[in-house]
Amino acid sequence: MLDKELENKIKSVLDRLRPYLQADGGDMNLVEITDDLVVRVELLGACGGCPMRTMTLKAGIEGTLKKEVPEVQSVEAV
Repeated sequence: MLDKELENKIKSVLDRLRPYLQADGGDMNLVEITDDLVVRVELLGACGGCPMRTMTLKAGIEGTLKKEVPEVQSVEAV
């Protein structure tokens, strides 16, 4: 089971990243955090169909999340 403090740290980082997505007409929802610390997000709005979404997901969201919460293994879009 996921530690509540760790879950809150992950959510906090995602909340800080959200305005950057919203500035481009997109957003994201946290779908789940798996037991092996894979964070699954749903990209919404302009981010959902953007050709740069993989870069946004991996370099932006995953990179920042892993830097601030090193326990995170990866971020996946669902």
